[in-house]
Amino acid sequence: MSMFRLRAVTGSRYLRRFLHGGAANRDHVLEQLGICSGEDQVLEVVGKNKAKLTVNHVGCAIGMLWHFQKEKPQMLRTVEFIKSHPEFLTLRVLAENKIELMDDVMLVDMLYNVLRLNVEPSDSLAQQLVSEAWLRLYRFPMPSLSKFAVCLSDQHLQHSPPMGQITDILNQKLSSIDDARILTTLMVSVSSLVSPHLRDKLINKADHLLDTMDPSHYNNPRRMVQFLRNIKYSYRPLLEKCNHILLRNVPHLNAENISIIMGLYQSIQFNNCDFRLAAKQRLMELVDSSADPFSFTKLFVALGPMAGEDTKERLESTALLLAEDFNAHQALAVAETLEEIQCRNLNLIQKIASVVHKNLHVYKPMEIARITQALILLHYQSPELFTKLRNILVQFLLNSVYPYEVTMLTRVLSMLPSPRLDEGVVSRVEAVLPQCNLNDLNTFAMAVAKWVRNDPSYRHSTPSKYVRLLQTLNRCGHERLRKADRLDLVLEELKYMSGEWFEEMLLEETMVTLQRLEDQISWTNVPEMALFLTRTNHLCTPLMDRIASVAMENINKIHYSATYATLLPFAVLNYDPPGVDELFDICIQRSFDPHLLVLLAYALAVADCFPEDLVREIFNVNFLAKLDSQLESMLSDHIRNRIRLRLMELNRAVCLECPESQVPWFHERYCLQLQKKGDPVQQQIHKMLGEVLGGINCARVALLTTYFYTVDFECVLDRHHQAVAYSEQSQLQISEDGKVRWGSDSVGKDRSEVPPGAQRVAVDFLDSKSFCKNSRHMKGEAMMRKRHLEILGYHVVQIPHFEWNSMELSTQDAWKEYLRKKIFTGS
Repeated sequence: MSMFRLRAVTGSRYLRRFLHGGAANRDHVLEQLGICSGEDQVLEVVGKNKAKLTVNHVGCAIGMLWHFQKEKPQMLRTVEFIKSHPEFLTLRVLAENKIELMDDVMLVDMLYNVLRLNVEPSDSLAQQLVSEAWLRLYRFPMPSLSKFAVCLSDQHLQHSPPMGQITDILNQKLSSIDDARILTTLMVSVSSLVSPHLRDKLINKADHLLDTMDPSHYNNPRRMVQFLRNIKYSYRPLLEKCNHILLRNVPHLNAENISIIMGLYQSIQFNNCDFRLAAKQRLMELVDSSADPFSFTKLFVALGPMAGEDTKERLESTALLLAEDFNAHQALAVAETLEEIQCRNLNLIQKIASVVHKNLHVYKPMEIARITQALILLHYQSPELFTKLRNILVQFLLNSVYPYEVTMLTRVLSMLPSPRLDEGVVSRVEAVLPQCNLNDLNTFAMAVAKWVRNDPSYRHSTPSKYVRLLQTLNRCGHERLRKADRLDLVLEELKYMSGEWFEEMLLEETMVTLQRLEDQISWTNVPEMALFLTRTNHLCTPLMDRIASVAMENINKIHYSATYATLLPFAVLNYDPPGVDELFDICIQRSFDPHLLVLLAYALAVADCFPEDLVREIFNVNFLAKLDSQLESMLSDHIRNRIRLRLMELNRAVCLECPESQVPWFHERYCLQLQKKGDPVQQQIHKMLGEVLGGINCARVALLTTYFYTVDFECVLDRHHQAVAYSEQSQLQISEDGKVRWGSDSVGKDRSEVPPGAQRVAVDFLDSKSFCKNSRHMKGEAMMRKRHLEILGYHVVQIPHFEWNSMELSTQDAWKEYLRKKIFTGS
């Protein structure tokens, strides 16, 4: 039996390194370690041989302790038992005394193992090992170098001088690395320090190694995706190659691995339908075997957001049974998932909140922020818990020195009700503002806006502390834009910018900065630039001309998934630069995922472009079935609903503008569900129209046309341009659900014929969303709507918001005169 144990355990490299001598060189301590089958026996051997322990014995013993731990499932590990054992303290003291005797491999292994055994980075052993390893850095073999890089990352030393030297070594020796595990480990570790040049070299090397590595080693492509996430660089060719390998391995992945991969995909905005469907199927297979808190939490986080209603109910029932056994971090993960799936199971929310409440002392600053946000969005009611959370948030904020941490804590703090803001919080925020990026500044601006609104003294005047904060915010924002010299960094900071403060204080300066850096627009950042212009509704013709030019020259380099984003501003902002038709034609010939194809086709429809092959491909039973399957697996309800809306609008546009394609209209039921309730303001305008037209029964309000356009107001003018009254049965009806209807005419069917020579007139009020932000240039969707209403037989009178709300039209008589001119003379 002893020999069997020896042979079994000597499979560990910790013993293979030392058990190589003959009988004359027998090492009895190593032999005793060799027959150990658990950590308690290893510690017993250490206790019996304290005086005999050499550097090899210490290295072997600590290596075996971690080896036994990592072979166990997470929930069965006994790291805390080992860490508190007196013989482990003996090993730590001996290890620290023998550091200089360790060879390079043992030195790094020792550091790696003690960190895995939860020795604090501040412990003298860990610090001495790091210092010694730093001295030997340039002579480490590549496997040890990559392991040391992991150790530095574990200690949050990603920006330390040793990590900078590792980055330099990686750059020098990159061509000699042929092990994908070593390369990807180093890539993740040094990701915060890589230059664009080294980034491209690493991506090319990783791409090459993916072709030669064992495809079953799925952690290598996972780390490549993690590297791209860390550097915020969505390089699609490498992502797709990694996804192909990960997809092949889905049947062998557990819930934790799937959860990690899907989290990485989500953060880098990589949506792959095939992976999601395969992952969902695999997770469903794991439901029955995930009955303990650890495995269930991983399953719930991964499967919950994409599960159907029945599966969600089943998962919530299991979570309720396990709730009291969750630890602090499992409760946090479950709470965030409950918020993501918009759970309304009050009993479950209460139990998870109870676990959180008992473990508040365990959470770190960012975790407290996350749990507070989740409970707020779950509409959990507990003044006692939220008071405690607020106090903890404030304390963490006052003590924090990290801008990203202060930003997150401030944002969540602003979500909590509070009569007054602590002066200490204001001072802390003000101190970090000069170090913040644009996105962080925008977050602070939104928080300040909430505080101002909630402050009781705001009714009289804006308190000076808020005025001072806003002035500092404005100054820091403008300074950051004026000093910016790298377009990619500016676009990264602008990616999620929105809100009144940005639009009113920084948007114009932002456009000046982007035009100043116009020469840096390249095929790699064209999609981000285009998305920014679309999102802000800002028509800047020099930038759009540059986007079109760069895209035309480099269309084969731009990944197909970025094509839609590149074309979007030209359609949405209704701008046709030179050669845009050729750009559209080239893009149409590329392959797309179903949901992207629908979005692209809609954008083209807005631009009055209906490629026959594209229309035929989309309005095909097989394509629509595949699209439905893809939409079911999507994590975001918002994205899913947006694509369904775009498909409806594309269906309507094709039916109206391409009747020869014979595409059926199949969205009537969908449109009935989308009908909007009546607007009280319409009643006032309706009354004015009645006075202009000669009677209230001469105008209809909120009329639904064929294909479900809602016309704000409709009237009929005869051949003499006199208003024609509608019959009694066509008068306005408001149903019990508050929806406006016009008898049997509510969806544009069976409309009564107009008199010979008469004309139906649609009066459409255009709000600010119908125009570009910086001008009165009408956007593409408003133009398409006008086009479609004209096809339906209307003369369209458009009323822009800036005319209707102008100082010139400040009286009832002025409004009526304006309507009279618009309707009767078209002026």
